[in-house]
Amino acid sequence: MVLVHGAGTGTPRGKLMGEAVAFARQGMSVLVYDKRSKDYSLFERSYSLLADDAIGALGVLRSQPGVDPAKVGMWGLSEGGWVVPIAAARSSDIAFVVLVGANGLSPLRQQTWAVAAGLRKAGVSGSLIDRAEFNLYRTIADGGMFPEPYYDPGPTIARVRQPVLGIWGTHDLLTPPEESPPLFVRALEKGGNEHYTFRFFAGAEHAAHLSPDGGVTRLPELAPGYADLVGSWVGDVTAGRPPAAGTSGPAPVQASRTVPVNPPAPWESAPVQLAVLLLILVAFTAYPVTALVRRLGGRSRPPVTRAARLLSAGGLVAVLGSFSYLFYLVMTGGKLAAPGPVVAERPVLWLALQALAVVSVVAAVLTALAWRRARASVPRGERVRLGLLLAGGAMFVPWALYWGLLLP
Repeated sequence: MVLVHGAGTGTPRGKLMGEAVAFARQGMSVLVYDKRSKDYSLFERSYSLLADDAIGALGVLRSQPGVDPAKVGMWGLSEGGWVVPIAAARSSDIAFVVLVGANGLSPLRQQTWAVAAGLRKAGVSGSLIDRAEFNLYRTIADGGMFPEPYYDPGPTIARVRQPVLGIWGTHDLLTPPEESPPLFVRALEKGGNEHYTFRFFAGAEHAAHLSPDGGVTRLPELAPGYADLVGSWVGDVTAGRPPAAGTSGPAPVQASRTVPVNPPAPWESAPVQLAVLLLILVAFTAYPVTALVRRLGGRSRPPVTRAARLLSAGGLVAVLGSFSYLFYLVMTGGKLAAPGPVVAERPVLWLALQALAVVSVVAAVLTALAWRRARASVPRGERVRLGLLLAGGAMFVPWALYWGLLLP
């Protein structure tokens, strides 16, 4: 059996040595290969190319002395659950398929759910999950920085004719364990394949390893009975006894459902988001920069209102701080999300940014009122400066609503 890695660039073969040894003890010849690092990164990958790698590894294993080439199959973990079905639909040399923590949804829908699930497990709810994290992933994907975001595995799974063993841990926090198996069933049966066995393992996480804390920590030990099931199932399949369709094991735990993730509308596309962001930053930055230039030139004058300074500074910190925090959450991953201290189901840092956004909006209103009262005495250059600042404040309001900074 060839073992196909989950997500990660250049993952060494040793990462799956525990599985390889466990399966070898079941009497199988097992091949694990170092995952490619070329043409694979956070922003670039091709499941088709990864499937070609796996098929190449299959050819190597089939050519080894003592290996029956007609009895070699593939095992895929996580991202491998997208890759192996592509290989199986492409190559009749694959005798069987074993999938662990496989996902029947699109990568973007799965990823938004995983990060949201990690945040919910940390006690977070509200606009940070419903708006900010969700919209950030849509924008990243629209900007071409999320590979194969809308890949639909269903049609490929429907072309898999080999017997399939699907395994999920009941505490999977990276792949929705309630939603994915029925999608596999639907696709396999649509293609006429009723030789599948699905099994859930109690106390296990995404990779079917034991977890002491509901899926957050992965212990070295495999779930009891996991390796035995793989060994006996593969033995039956390769002996010409393909299984009848069946699902068994305890019910998985999925605290929240996934949410459909559609491509953004033109008005919320990545180029538009970038343009609005730059305009807001320019508007807020120009105010203090102009004041600094005036002071260096000896032409300093008191502001029309101190609220303008608050709008400029508060708006800048709210915009830059919110994106920095969001990218931090995304990069820390799903099940290990670390939002920091949480109060009233909101991270303290997010609450601070939300408060700053509200203060900035109030400051924009006060600045506009002060300018209106003193408009006759405001020099032309200062009017341009205040006009640009207030334009930034006007754009900031819908922007902050879209990203959840002005929502509970």
